[in-house]
Amino acid sequence: MDEITGVIEPWLPEMLDDLAALVNMDSPSEDKEPTDKIARYAARRFCELTGGTATVKYLPRSGGGDHVKLEVGSGKKQALILGHLDTVWSQGESLRRPFRVEGERAFGPGVFDMKCGIVQGFYALRALIKQRRPFGRVVLLLNTDEEIGSPTSKGHIEEEARRSEAVYVLEPAFGPEGKLKTARKGVARYKIEVHGVAAHSGTDHELGRSAIEELARQIIFLHGLTDYGTGTTVNVGVIEGGTRANVVSDRARGDVDVRCASLQEAERLDQVMGALRANLEGVEIFVEGGITRPPMTPESSRALFARAQECARKIGFSLESASVGGGSDGSFTAALNIPTLDGLGAVGGGAHALTEFVSIPFIPKRTALFAELLSSLAEGV
Repeated sequence: MDEITGVIEPWLPEMLDDLAALVNMDSPSEDKEPTDKIARYAARRFCELTGGTATVKYLPRSGGGDHVKLEVGSGKKQALILGHLDTVWSQGESLRRPFRVEGERAFGPGVFDMKCGIVQGFYALRALIKQRRPFGRVVLLLNTDEEIGSPTSKGHIEEEARRSEAVYVLEPAFGPEGKLKTARKGVARYKIEVHGVAAHSGTDHELGRSAIEELARQIIFLHGLTDYGTGTTVNVGVIEGGTRANVVSDRARGDVDVRCASLQEAERLDQVMGALRANLEGVEIFVEGGITRPPMTPESSRALFARAQECARKIGFSLESASVGGGSDGSFTAALNIPTLDGLGAVGGGAHALTEFVSIPFIPKRTALFAELLSSLAEGV
């Protein structure tokens, strides 16, 4: 066992206790009280683990919990670590499914995406401080709106990224082997609203203009834009419309998710969405939305991934990369041409699902990997 893993391994029970504390605090993106609570708990615990050397700044957010900026270390070179405290789960979910351990797996809402990654980041810095190893100046930015597109934290993320030599994202790793994420698809979100003409479906059917029919036609067209060969997917994931079965609907709406591997393709589909027109006479269509996260290309992470592979070999394991369809805040920093490496968090599976879990044996060595990576970019290294 290498030296830094030897330092971290005995901390595993403590790490699991911290993970349990985070998982058992609900943190839905748009619920201010619980997300404020978890942000303040995380900041307090980080300060304890880093020996009171960290500084804390809360970044106010209306409509949800405040973001928190944690800073530790010093030097000319800054590394930015990104993580999010919010989850897709509603208030009360942790009471229904509290943190639990079964064999070599830990379960609970948000355990994989991405509360275990936050714990690993905390303990990586604790290990470096304990070993008196250099790591430069580190800013750890934990936001509370990542699961809804980071609308209020994007500016803070980009501001810190511009000051940084590198950006590390503690989102979960990919697959059972724990691959790092070196490329991500871009994400766009749209809302389609259709206005038709209401009428009695029996006596005046011919006078109506069905908003639901129009939306159905649009869905067929949009789903036809999916092209697995280029990595483009279009999904209308939510639809609503109508009032009663015997009324021709005058209102319908749909929520659209678009994923693309290149910015050019994302921009092309953005134009397609903006140009949607009704098929039925007397019906109007309104579209709002746009690109929420640009694609993250392999070029942004190539050098950092090679460095991470060296660090993994030093610890005693191999490391592979993956391109994934999900978005993350790393896409914002990569678009600024700041070297960005993603997927440095937990190994497990089931993100956003009831089966969500982390693999416990991976926790110490992934924490050690992150510590080695942080130290390797310090001044003089």
